[in-house]
Amino acid sequence: MPTNLPNLLTYARIVMVPIVVGCVVYEGEWARWVALSIFILAAITDFFDGYLARAWAQQSNLGRMLDPIADKLLVAAVLLALTRVGTIAGYSLWAALVILCREILVSGLREFLAELRVSVPVSQLAKWKTTIQMIALAFLLAGPAGDKLITGVTEVGIALLWAAAILTLYTGYDYFKTGIDHLTGPVPERAPPAAAKQDTRP
Repeated sequence: MPTNLPNLLTYARIVMVPIVVGCVVYEGEWARWVALSIFILAAITDFFDGYLARAWAQQSNLGRMLDPIADKLLVAAVLLALTRVGTIAGYSLWAALVILCREILVSGLREFLAELRVSVPVSQLAKWKTTIQMIALAFLLAGPAGDKLITGVTEVGIALLWAAAILTLYTGYDYFKTGIDHLTGPVPERAPPAAAKQDTRP
């Protein structure tokens, strides 16, 4: 298993996921600040693992696979935890559902296109969506604890979550529009497996 620093940062981000969720579910004010701190640290590792892998030429197949998985695990787990404790509730559940569904659908599309050796680059708008989404989750993690310091922290988080959900719909449609020809085209033929050599020994 590759143990260079970029991959170690990715492993660390995956380990942080249950810790953040545990702090949110605990429902203490201090736990919310701990959850927020760990979430911010995870977001920082998300930037540096990719940056260092490119800068130090330490990119690996394992890292390329785990990096998006770690991101999606973090986002999905935090959304579910915030829903569990009621920070995300009512109509805002639809925004969370849109984000979760898009992540799953786009991941499936990318996996399908990867088998066809078709690359789907990340658009600039998708990067903005991710940024707004992470900021929204940070505000929502602060939640009630943040509201006691500055009024409206949770409301700002909910507004940003809806903004991320709207961008999620647009960028998700954009990805599917890019891959629609491959999705509706004929199934590519795969080369048959090489025939086993017959044993000609007497």
